[in-house]
Amino acid sequence: MSSGPGRVGAAAVALVATTAEVLAHPELDEGLLAPWERHRLAGIRVPARRDDVVAARLLLRLCASRVTGLPPRDVTPAQSCPGCGRDGHGRPYLPDRPGLGASLSHADGLAAAVVGPGPVGIDVEPLTRRPGPVSVLRRLLPPDEVDAACAEPDPGPALLRLWVRREALFKAGRGDVRLTEWTDRRRAAVVALAEADGTAGALLPSLSLGQAPPSGR
Repeated sequence: MSSGPGRVGAAAVALVATTAEVLAHPELDEGLLAPWERHRLAGIRVPARRDDVVAARLLLRLCASRVTGLPPRDVTPAQSCPGCGRDGHGRPYLPDRPGLGASLSHADGLAAAVVGPGPVGIDVEPLTRRPGPVSVLRRLLPPDEVDAACAEPDPGPALLRLWVRREALFKAGRGDVRLTEWTDRRRAAVVALAEADGTAGALLPSLSLGQAPPSGR
């Protein structure tokens, strides 16, 4: 796999894959995870969910590798919670690369991650997932956008797109970022990406580089 167009580190790299694809990738294995990550995994009792978490954390290392030029084994992400100030959970970051943002997501056999300049956020959900109830969504999302989605013949997909966009923005930690949302039909997934400068240089649609999705959807 190449590192994508442009210079290493010149653009964000966002990767999307199934959990099975990540766990079978030759550059990645669970041994890359830090002790604190393995400690957290010990508390996950559902094997499929554990695999999803492992895949997302490994995919984040692959993103960072493509951006920095370091091998995945030399990437050491950390996490910090902006709410409580404690480490080990919350927003991921790269301690030795303060200029780079990092984000990951996992859901039901899917994983996604992004590393790039400035604040970034990513969210992935299965195409078949339906967020709700609508009364709750109106409290979490712009009510007019929820109403517009509900007015469509099939509101479910429209509400799901609103949800992943909201999650990507939340993970980026600010609203003045470029937001891109697309459907990966091969993986039956909806993905949203928020990034500070809109320079995503590489997406991983099939563990081989593809083109960035159309913007503004």
